Amino acid sequence: MRAAPAAQGAPAPRLPFPPDFVWGAATSAYQIEGAAADDGRGPSIWDTFCAQAGRIADGRDGAVACDHYHRMAEDVALMARLGLEAYRFSIAWPRVLPAGRGAVNAAGLDFYDRLVDALLAAGIEPWITLYHWDLPQALQDEGGWTARSTVDAFVAFAQVVAARLGDRVERWITHNEPWCASVLGHLEGVHAPGLTDPYAHLASSHHLLLSHGLAVPVIRAAAPGAQVGIALNLVPAEPASSSAADADAARHFDGCFNRWYLDPLAGRGYPADIVAHYQLTAYVDAWDFIHDGDMAAIAAPTDFLGVNYYSRGIIRGDAATGIETGAPTVVAGADKTDMDWEVYPEGLRALLVRVHQDYAPPAIYITENGAAYADGPDGAGRIADARRLAFHEGHLRACHQAIAEGVPLAGYFAWSLLDNFEWAFGYEKRFGLVWVDYETQTRRPKDSALWYRDAIAQGGL
Repeated sequence: MRAAPAAQGAPAPRLPFPPDFVWGAATSAYQIEGAAADDGRGPSIWDTFCAQAGRIADGRDGAVACDHYHRMAEDVALMARLGLEAYRFSIAWPRVLPAGRGAVNAAGLDFYDRLVDALLAAGIEPWITLYHWDLPQALQDEGGWTARSTVDAFVAFAQVVAARLGDRVERWITHNEPWCASVLGHLEGVHAPGLTDPYAHLASSHHLLLSHGLAVPVIRAAAPGAQVGIALNLVPAEPASSSAADADAARHFDGCFNRWYLDPLAGRGYPADIVAHYQLTAYVDAWDFIHDGDMAAIAAPTDFLGVNYYSRGIIRGDAATGIETGAPTVVAGADKTDMDWEVYPEGLRALLVRVHQDYAPPAIYITENGAAYADGPDGAGRIADARRLAFHEGHLRACHQAIAEGVPLAGYFAWSLLDNFEWAFGYEKRFGLVWVDYETQTRRPKDSALWYRDAIAQGGL
C-alpha cells in the first residue's frame, strides 16, 4: 500500500519514507480477543498456564482481555481513524480447530472471515500470523511442540486458514518469535506450557522451524500470490568490554538467540559452534528430533523476514548474566522502559544492516517495535505518553537510516495497537498506542497514536 498523501498545505516530511512503505500496527489473538469460551473455541496452553497459581504477575488471564472478539468492528473503525495501512493479527488456533486438528469450528473461522472483510472495506491490508503461541491444549496433551505430530497439525491448520482467507489475504507470517516459544516456554518455564527441560527446548525450536518450512508451500498452494515469511525476535549482541571473555560471551549469545534461527532458515543448518557447545556441556544428549530432509525443508525460500526489535544485549563473560538463554544486561543509567529494557534505536539500525549483509532476505519488515509505559489519562482524558512517542520516532529514524544504507526495509508495525494482556506480566505492562480501560473496555488513542497517524499521513517524519 502507498502512504496517504500529506494534507494540503502540510509541510513535506524531513525524513520521507519510500512511497510503498507499509505503515501498520500489530496484535495477537490471546492478548486481545477474549471470548475464551465463546462459539466453540477450545482451550489453549495459555488458558491452562494462566490457571496455575503464581504463573501470571497479577493473577489474571486472557479470558476477556480487550474483548476484541465482540468489539472487532469498533477496533477496525479505530484503525481507520488512525490511518493504518496494514494490520497484523494472529489466528487463534483453538478457535479454528478446537482439538488442534480434525473438525473445523465454523464460527471461529467465520470471525476471521468477517475481520478480513472489515479491514479491506476500511482500506487496511490484513497481515496474518498463524501462530502466536496459543497452541491448542489438546495438542499439548500429546506432547505439544516436542512431538513431531504437532508439525503435521500446524501444516494442516495453515492449509485450513489459507484456503478460507487466501483469496483476500496476501501477506502471511507462519510463526511469531520461535525463540520465545521454545526458550521461555520449554526451558525457562515462564511462558506456556511452563517446561524447564533442555531437550524440550531444542526439540520444540526444531519443530517450530520445521513446521514453518513445510507450511510455506502449503500456504502458497492455497493462496495464489501469497507472500510468506516468519517473524523473529532478534537482539544485537555487544560485548560489555574489550575483553576476550566478553567477546566470546557475545558470540555465544548471538548464536543461541539469533543464529540458531537465522542460519537454518538461510540454508546453513544450525550454527556449529552452538551445536558443539550443547554437545560438550551435555545440554542435550539426543538429537533424534532431526530427521533426514528436515534442514532442507526449514530453508524453504520465503518472500520476507519479519524482525521484532525491542532492545540490544550487553553481554558479559559471566554465567550470572544468563547468556545460555539470552538475558541481556542493561547498561547502568540507561533510559529504560517499564520492561526494564534499554531504549536503544541505534541497535535496530545495526541489526537491520547485519541481517541484510549476512542473510540477504528479499525484503524485511519490522513486524514488532514498541515500548511499555504506564502513562494513563489525565483529568481531560488525554494520554500524554511522550516517552512512547519518542521511542517510535527514534526507531523510525533508525529505520530511515537503514534504508539509506541499502537495507530492503519495506514496512513498520508498531507494537501494539491496544494495551493488552502481556503474557506472564498480565495487565501490568502497557505497550498500546491506544489506552484500554479493562473495566469498561473504553479505547482512547494516546498522543503516540495521533503522532503516528500524522507520520503515516505525510509518509515520513
